[in-house]
Amino acid sequence: MKKVLALLLALTMVFALAACGSASAPAQSAAPAEEAPAAEEPAAAEEAPAEEPAVEEPAEQVELIVFAAASMTETLTEIKGMYEAENPGVTLTFNFDSSGTLKTQIQEGADCDVFISAGQKQMNQLDISASADVNTEGLDFVLEGSRINLLENKVALVVPEGNPKGIESFDQLAELLDSGEILFAMGNSDVPVGQYTQKILAFYNLSEEDLAAAGKITYGTNVKEVTTQVSEASVDCGVVYCTDAFSAGLTVVDTATAEMCGQVIYPAAVLNVSAHQEAAQAFLDYLTGPEAMAVFEAVGFSPVA
Repeated sequence: MKKVLALLLALTMVFALAACGSASAPAQSAAPAEEAPAAEEPAAAEEAPAEEPAVEEPAEQVELIVFAAASMTETLTEIKGMYEAENPGVTLTFNFDSSGTLKTQIQEGADCDVFISAGQKQMNQLDISASADVNTEGLDFVLEGSRINLLENKVALVVPEGNPKGIESFDQLAELLDSGEILFAMGNSDVPVGQYTQKILAFYNLSEEDLAAAGKITYGTNVKEVTTQVSEASVDCGVVYCTDAFSAGLTVVDTATAEMCGQVIYPAAVLNVSAHQEAAQAFLDYLTGPEAMAVFEAVGFSPVA
């Protein structure tokens, strides 16, 4: 019996100790797993601002200043509208006058990009590559490689409406001048058309000096002035270019041969003092093209043969 009691006591102590240990031990509750930070929702992609259409910078406006023989007034004025329509960045400004006057203005420093002369002499006087016999001052204004023979014209004998003196040819003109029966208009000696006329007078062995002294010759500072004198019938006849006769509606009674006055060539060139040489060359190239040449040919110019 004592053994049983001892056994029960021992068991009781074991259970008591177990209960005590269980009470003193901290509860081992599983630590809650640390919550992973919630994955950030991908931010809505910011919408890239719509690209505004590129605004083209306006092309730099270029003003080309063209010095041209007065006989080209009508044709170049028409070509101006055509060229500017096709090249909105370019404005053409013309200075029309006698080639001699234009040459002098260029020499004295006038702004000019392109020069078109009615004679080789005036261009040669500005071209350092020309003979020193012509370019006597050693002037150097022509851009190397740009000079061309642009057009050919004809020298014409014209009369007022109705042709009161009945003049029909240069041969007859020479006879009437020699007999002092008519008043004749021609260009000054520094004007190409005047220089061509001087050659015609020399061809017929007529003295310009004597005729002028006798009051049988009047002069114009450019071909337009000669044309006006004939149109107004203040003279009996005059020598102009075929193109000017066409533009003024004058009657052409004869044209001079190359033997009488040589070939009438219009040289053209970009000037080396131009601030817009590339644009100037582009315009000069256009003048040799079919559109511009059609305008020239309509009034009597022709491409140089």
